[in-house]
Amino acid sequence: MTLGKRKLGRQGLEVSAIGLGCMGMSQSYGPADEVESIATLHRAIELGCVFFDTAEVYGPFKNEELLGRALKGRRDEVVIATKFGFRIENGKQAGAERDSRPERIREAVAGAVGDLVRQGKVRFFGLSEAGVANIRRAHAVHPVSALQSEYSLWERNLEADVIPVLSELGIGLVPFSPLGRGFLTGDVKRAEDYPDGDYRRTDPRYQGKNFDANIEAARIVGEIAAQKGAKPGQIALAWILHKGADIAPIPGAKRRAHLEENVAAEQIALGLDEMKALDGALGPGKVAGPRYADWIMATIDR
Repeated sequence: MTLGKRKLGRQGLEVSAIGLGCMGMSQSYGPADEVESIATLHRAIELGCVFFDTAEVYGPFKNEELLGRALKGRRDEVVIATKFGFRIENGKQAGAERDSRPERIREAVAGAVGDLVRQGKVRFFGLSEAGVANIRRAHAVHPVSALQSEYSLWERNLEADVIPVLSELGIGLVPFSPLGRGFLTGDVKRAEDYPDGDYRRTDPRYQGKNFDANIEAARIVGEIAAQKGAKPGQIALAWILHKGADIAPIPGAKRRAHLEENVAAEQIALGLDEMKALDGALGPGKVAGPRYADWIMATIDR
């Protein structure tokens, strides 16, 4: 089984239909295991999952460094998307403070983005968590190939205004957290049952009455999975893949078994009735709780 390819937007960026979010290999979802992480990255290449997502703030720096070690001698086999924009001081993220000044960009990636593309040091330019106004403003300066934002069966905030603009401008979509930060896999616990340091302890959707409501809303995913002999997470990924040919989700995985499960989702076909049932059960307003704590939400698309 080898993953197919997808083109993101009109700028020529081609990636695997399903990518690999690498953040969890370094932070946020339990302890790191570098040996298994590197084995997972190598297995991804074998399966044709060759679109890797990272960022300088993951660690900070540790995740990019991990990919560097794992991909030594194999760099030309993969597409790597990395991100910058948070202020980092003494090796730590400085709260929610942002810094994307040209001089900061040069420090992060050796030059302002448009110059880097023209010099061949960066192949394509993308945005993360941007709204309509910022997408249009950035695209007018230099063509944007892809927008990376949270989008999944239970996080549909992009559908009303952002996705139509992406279609208009020819920009691909890279959904992060396509499994609802694990909620749509069916293998979830309440926030307080995760260990210290696990991001889900602070996720409002994993807490109290929100958790109970979301378990009920996500039940349809498990029901359709059972009918198809699939895993709930595979149904959630298949739903995204059916939403458009220029969408490439990046589910996180730090173990080979989870990676292989995610990649297999490309082979799952969903009918119109199944898509309608999923859309209805988990549509806007059906999921309880914001996707971030208030202080984080205040920083989105500033």
